Amino acid sequence: MIITKDVRIKMRDGVHIAADIYRPEGTEKVPALLALSPYGKELQAQSLTLPPQARPSHLWNGAIEAGDIREVVSRGYAHIIADVRGTGGSEGQMCGNYNSGGHGDGKDIYDLVEWLAEQEWCDGNIGMIGISYFASVQILGAAEQPPHLKALFVNGGHFDLYELCYHGGIMWLMPRASREGRGGDSGNAFNNVASKSSKVFTPEELKEKTLERLNDPDIAHWSDFVHLLHYQDRHELWMDYLLNPLDGPFWQEGHAMDVAHKVKIPTYLQAKWGRGWNVEGTIKMFHHLGCDIKKMDIQALPPMLERPFHECHDEMFRWYDYWLKGIDTGIMNEPAVQFSVEGSYEWRKEEHWPLPYEEKKDFYLRPRHKISEKPEPLSAEFAHPDGFYQAPLTVTTTSEKIKWTTDQFREPAEFTGTGALYLFAEIDTDDTNFIAKLYDVAPNGSRTLMTSGYLKASHRELNEEKSTYGEPWHPHNRAIPVVPGEINEYAIRLYPFSFLLKPAHRIELELACNEPLDGEDAKLLPPDSYHLPSGRATTHKIYRDKDHPSRLVLPFIPKKHNVLNKK
Repeated sequence: MIITKDVRIKMRDGVHIAADIYRPEGTEKVPALLALSPYGKELQAQSLTLPPQARPSHLWNGAIEAGDIREVVSRGYAHIIADVRGTGGSEGQMCGNYNSGGHGDGKDIYDLVEWLAEQEWCDGNIGMIGISYFASVQILGAAEQPPHLKALFVNGGHFDLYELCYHGGIMWLMPRASREGRGGDSGNAFNNVASKSSKVFTPEELKEKTLERLNDPDIAHWSDFVHLLHYQDRHELWMDYLLNPLDGPFWQEGHAMDVAHKVKIPTYLQAKWGRGWNVEGTIKMFHHLGCDIKKMDIQALPPMLERPFHECHDEMFRWYDYWLKGIDTGIMNEPAVQFSVEGSYEWRKEEHWPLPYEEKKDFYLRPRHKISEKPEPLSAEFAHPDGFYQAPLTVTTTSEKIKWTTDQFREPAEFTGTGALYLFAEIDTDDTNFIAKLYDVAPNGSRTLMTSGYLKASHRELNEEKSTYGEPWHPHNRAIPVVPGEINEYAIRLYPFSFLLKPAHRIELELACNEPLDGEDAKLLPPDSYHLPSGRATTHKIYRDKDHPSRLVLPFIPKKHNVLNKK
């Protein structure tokens, strides 16, 4: 290949973006695939020398995400890897996550695409490549509608900046690693960075926000965050998350979901069943895109791709060979939606999500930690509530939990779609976390996580217009303290999933307010992929009687339509 390092490309405002270009030898003009991130183009070059590593390998580095350079070039494409402004070798300043408070990554992508189209080795057909950050910015770039950007292949993107870090209002710590560089992540290659908060809030507003966060028991009991709040110029991008725990214009304006309707070119979305996080966002993006031609693919576990990223390239080349090279690969003859049905080793190929024959099915929590399709007939006077007490992690290392389980299923049952846990609960503090995890339990007792759901009690308010039965939506734009001793109904959204439950298997619901920091479900995720524990000592009473029908509402696929009968 021909390698050209440290090319300096001038943007519309005079800032120069640094890029490395890898392209096939020879004089033939080729299409180009552009990759852009703040993680450093030199790090991406490790794909030439470092064999791919899977979690939990110690050499797994979550930031090597630009793709397999050698494979890209061997397939007849140029691979361009550029540094976001304010990072690596690029000039300018990065302000906020995805430069949301600054010049905007989308504008730079427009300028980069049009510069590439003018190069003597480029045939003018350009796509984009890379996962996570590299994927998210593809939407921002396409929304600017550069003429020579012909198609997108978007794998594992994060399209809702609030949801990237707050699940049901509970802070998720995984993004911190990629911002700072912690435990298995190189982090951002900053040379000039600022938080968006420092630009949009006055010093007085920042001081007020800081005091509010320091007075939150969850933060006050996490000494690391107390430290960061006192030294805010050390971890600028993480500070935006730490200072802004509510959704609203700060997060929504200009983010990928907000501009998705402006994307008019063919777009292929891909994700893995990660038990939440980017699966929900990928499905939302599929519906928000403004293009007529779009596809979505949700792949099987494990939830994390290898690093350096190289998986899924064959599908990507089928897509780009069609749109950038004009080769009929057959990809446009296939259904718009395909996904793995976990637990079955089967794939579904469909035209729509959600499936048109999905039915919401109720499963009630009952005494003796049972789950039944029939509701409890007795009142709380006789069907007394279950409960658990969670002490803060300042005095314990134990994350308490409570479980309910169905009887064995007699025949296969497929659940595909979005679900909910409607929970009647009483707590003796003004807030707590509700963390629900749904497992498939085999006859030998082994468990497989099916899906999960998260809700901070103070974020229980629903968007009534958007919510439907079995699919609650929360605005997360204000926190309403809980009245201690009051019984409230909490509608906990379960992330989209697809799972085939086999005969003799059971469904188990596990409820907690904290996650073990080294829990079984986190081992294949990036390090620090747990949620900020509750800092309150809280007793939780869970009511599941005639007057308080706590229940799971799951997306059941009738037998005649399930994956076994679709084969």
